Amino acid sequence: MQPKLVQLNDPTRVAEVRRVAIEFARAEGLGDTATEETAIVGAEIATNLLKHAKAGEVHIRTLSGSGEPGVEILSIDRGPGMTNLQMCVQDGFSTAGTSGTGLGAVSRLSDAFDGYSQPGRGTVLVARKLLGGRRTARINHWVFGVVTACCPGETSCGDNWSLRRANGTISALVADGLGHGVLAAEASRAATVAFQAGAMVPPAAALETVHLALRSTRGAAVAVTYIDSGTRRVRYAGLGNISGVLLGGGRAQFMVSHNGTAGLEARRFQEFDYPLPDDAALVMHSDGLITSWSVDAYPGLLRRHPAVIAGVLYRDASRGRDDVCVLVGRQIPE
Repeated sequence: MQPKLVQLNDPTRVAEVRRVAIEFARAEGLGDTATEETAIVGAEIATNLLKHAKAGEVHIRTLSGSGEPGVEILSIDRGPGMTNLQMCVQDGFSTAGTSGTGLGAVSRLSDAFDGYSQPGRGTVLVARKLLGGRRTARINHWVFGVVTACCPGETSCGDNWSLRRANGTISALVADGLGHGVLAAEASRAATVAFQAGAMVPPAAALETVHLALRSTRGAAVAVTYIDSGTRRVRYAGLGNISGVLLGGGRAQFMVSHNGTAGLEARRFQEFDYPLPDDAALVMHSDGLITSWSVDAYPGLLRRHPAVIAGVLYRDASRGRDDVCVLVGRQIPE
């Protein structure tokens, strides 16, 4: 299912968040109890956002594409923020004169819950409800978060992404169809279909397969990352302006793409090899984000859930006039 973005600016939109949460939970096969809990989580997150920030966004997506069925609810705002998020999650704590059980209920009912907040800059919260429940969480497992959004005035997003896992390796793709609207969405969708249908191969070969599959489309900027946790190496190949960044070890490693457009012009398919830091986070994004962002302005952000990292970057680094896709992966340590 396509992700749903609900713009929250009045209390009537809370019901829409609840309705979409139920629809997505049923589509992912969650049972009646888990579906109702997903609805409560969505409603509480939306209500909390309106109460404290007055306006913001709630992004709802299914998680099958990330490797495990479930529903993710991500709230993003530019409100007053919180000085101590952990305290705000505790039952009984309130700054609005209420009973203080909203975020506490969200935390209890979610199989994964995390957030990041800075006073004066806003808050990003993520809650996930998984088909298998909390017991499916795995130590030292790569977890991914993603945010996509349409160019203002469009109803189809021209940016897309895809993940594959096999034998201790992970391959990730981000594609940005040329232009905006339906035709751009068709091109990026064709890239994800070709990526999933092909063999699990290194990035240069995967990129060439995608390039050939996009010949009947308007074309797309595409990048593929291949993570080998065993050898602690990352391989990367790209055509066009998809950005790939490895964060960790106190530095940002910007990975190299070649000029070109998958489906139209590709002079070479070359991959580059990088060491994988122990505390690494992988960020891939389309040019819907500016390239000058830095996590230095967000102390502790890299220790947060990848969906939270993606939400913060989307909120603060989006150009505001283009489709956008931000994919973040991080190995959750013990």
